[in-house]
Order: sequence, then structure tokens, then C-alpha cells
Amino acid sequence: MSLLSAYMMRTILASTALVLVVLLALAGLFEFIGELDDIKGDYQTPQVILFTALRLPNLAFEMLPVAALIGSLLGLGALAGNSEIIVMRSAGLSVTRLASMVAVSGAVMLVLTGLLGEFIGPPLDFYARDMRMEARYQKDDDLGSDAWVKDGPVYLHLERVNSEFEFGSIYLFRFDDENKLASIAQAENSGIDDQDNWILENLRETKFSNDGVQVVESSVAVESFEVNAELLGNSLAKPLSLSARGLLVYIDYLKRNNLDASQYESEIWYRASRTLTVLIMPILSLAFVFGSLRSGGAGGRLMIGVVVGLAYYLASETLANSGQVFDLNPAVVNWLPLLVLCAITAFALRRVR
Repeated sequence: MSLLSAYMMRTILASTALVLVVLLALAGLFEFIGELDDIKGDYQTPQVILFTALRLPNLAFEMLPVAALIGSLLGLGALAGNSEIIVMRSAGLSVTRLASMVAVSGAVMLVLTGLLGEFIGPPLDFYARDMRMEARYQKDDDLGSDAWVKDGPVYLHLERVNSEFEFGSIYLFRFDDENKLASIAQAENSGIDDQDNWILENLRETKFSNDGVQVVESSVAVESFEVNAELLGNSLAKPLSLSARGLLVYIDYLKRNNLDASQYESEIWYRASRTLTVLIMPILSLAFVFGSLRSGGAGGRLMIGVVVGLAYYLASETLANSGQVFDLNPAVVNWLPLLVLCAITAFALRRVR
């Protein structure tokens, strides 16, 4: 890496880090205020602070594209204001070369965004939501969540599920090849062992046939379902609390069981496009600093960054949500803002002389 590349990278990353801290402070404050309305049971102010802190990595992932744009505008704008970029151009550096140098900073932020979106944000978000639920309802008898899952011709309804996958009663509805109800079973308690086998205690099954109804009872029954502890945990978690691997596994399960996977497909495409956007934002900001913004102050650059970043954020969020409402292709609606951003960046750079 050349000295100029390292210098520009330090400038952009420092400005982006400062902007990200400010944005996270504002987002964390709004998150904290919003959670104060949900105080209940043992979920009090200290727990609200912990919940907000655990949510920060996911919030950082969502805000990094905007922070990268504003930070790059401020950093590169400061270099342009001091005529440093003009000196670089006078020394023979082309716009393409400058863009590639700026892209190094985007690549570093891309790696950071990927780590946040895959390994840091989702597990902490899942833990935060689980902690909030337990703190709010641990004194209630109905702690847990009902869950409906499908395994081929069998529908399972678990009445009480907690984060450790210790299940309460379970109902099983089996259907035949003609989608007619074949049997109904109920177990007083259920769980999954280390081999992913379902252990059903005090099972009572009512089988329907043309000859009549047959009732079968068993103190302990072992069933083998495709649904394991991981899939069940994925079904209880929000899409933004799942890693990319968890999303892919759950999408595959939903499609194999002819269930709607659009919400989870939209999340994984949204996450991929949001990650790659971080690479484009510093290059887009480079095009701005060659224009009239070069002689402007930090306030003007900040305003441009806020307007463009807000427009991108609103467009991407609106398209992603509209895609789910109107059943549009998740890949198209989530990649469209990034493709438009790339086209604007290429057009802006071509106009630079």
C-alpha cells in the first residue's frame, strides 16, 4: 500500500468512525426511550440499558453505509479544501487511481460490516430479545412462545417454548397423501436429545381411518423429525437476529416444506446489498469533492451526505418492505438501490475532468 493510500484510508476511516459514534449515540438514545414504555416485571432501567447496548452492533450494521458516506465526504472534503487532492492530481494521479485508493477504505469497512452483520450483531440481538422476554415474564406461568412448525405431512404445535428448547406439551397433526387428517397426537412433555430425536412423554394419539378411530397411548415415544433444535430456534427468532448461515438453513427448510420464505430471503439479500454499499460510498463521495463542494465548508459536505444517505436509506427500506407486501422478487428490490447508486457513482466520476 502506498503512503497516499494509507493516508487517505486513515482520513476516511477516522471521519467515518466519528460519524458512526454520533449516529449510534442518537440511535441508542431513541432505542432506550422506546424501550422505557415496555418496562414490566424485572425488566427495569438497568435491563433497558443492557438491551440497548446489545442492540448497538446491529444498529451499527444498518448505519454503516450512511456513516461511510458522510465520513468520506468530511474526510475527502477536508483534503480537497486543503488542496491536497489537487496536488495529487497535479502529480499525475488519475481519477481512476484515486477511486481505487479510496476503495481500499471501503474494502476495510466492508470487512467490518460483514463481521458485524454475521458474527456480532445477530447473536447479540437474539440474546438481547431473549433477555428482555425472560425479564418481563419470568414471574408469569405462560413464559415462552407458542410455535408452529411443519415437517412434511406433520404439523407440530408446541405450546410452551423457551430459549433452552425445553418444551412443554405438544400437538401433532398428521396428514395423508391426499391432505386428509390422518391422526392427532398430544404429548404432555417433549424435548430433543443430543441425536436430534424428539422425546415425547405420555403420548396419546388418535388415528382416523375408514374403519373407525383408534387410540394409541405410550409413556415415552421417540420420533424423528427434520425439525431439530437449530431450526426450531430459527423459527422463534426474528430474521435480523439470524446469521446468514441461519437464514440460508431456514430458507432451505421453508422451501422444502412449501412454506413462504420471502421474509427471510428479503433479509439475506438486504444484508448482502447493505454490506456491499459500504464499498461504494467512499467512491461516490470522491465525485462530490471534485465539484463545487471542494470550496465549501464542512457544513455543506455534511448536508450533502445527510441528504444522499437519508435518500438511500429510505429508498432501500421502502423497497424492501414493499417487496414483501406486493410479493416482489426479494433479490431485485434489495439490489436495486445499490445498482442505482453504482450508476450514479460511475456517471459522476465520468464527468470529472
